Amino acid sequence: MRVILAEDSVLLREGLIRLLTEEGHEVIGAVGDGAALIEAIEAVDAAPPDVVVADVRMPPSHTDEGLRAALEIRRRWPRVGVLVLSQYVEKRYTTELLTADTEGVGYLLKDRVMQVEEFLTALERVGAGGAAFDPEVVRQLLARTTRADPLGRLTPRERDVLDHMAQGHTNAGIAARLHISQSAVEKHINAIFDKLGLAHATGYSRRVLAVLRYLGS
Repeated sequence: MRVILAEDSVLLREGLIRLLTEEGHEVIGAVGDGAALIEAIEAVDAAPPDVVVADVRMPPSHTDEGLRAALEIRRRWPRVGVLVLSQYVEKRYTTELLTADTEGVGYLLKDRVMQVEEFLTALERVGAGGAAFDPEVVRQLLARTTRADPLGRLTPRERDVLDHMAQGHTNAGIAARLHISQSAVEKHINAIFDKLGLAHATGYSRRVLAVLRYLGS
């Protein structure tokens, strides 16, 4: 895959370049701030990257430059996958990023980089149009009071299944992680659809709608 990196830590940026290169990926750009990230994609607009890996906090304000750049990328280059790599969860723009479109989007905490295989798997999943969310990111985005939670009708097992759906796992992957059969996963998902009032509708994915409802709760 062709990748552009946006990370203000020179040490981490160089480490990611080396890792991705050794794994056979082509790093076509590596920058240190959000504005430079947009410029790097504009420079290769005729052949944009497959994936952008971006930090959240970068110069000049070190607040949310990376996420705002990610939102612009999704608007201007919707086929470019975006994998956010951060030390923390910025809720406002993260929710906007994830609820705009769950295809080709991921959010990992930087501790995940220490687990190289999981990072590379997430990168490839996002590059292929899938989703990859760190469980802690999902947990923080979903942290709401039970009274205000529209998902309160779900059983604990159904919430586990929906949590894994939000992380981008397939039915087979969910079954393996929860140690249940794939048919049981399918039954739980159908129950989730029913309880959330998600009827069949042409042109819409009930799975995506369920995840969006979950992230927006």
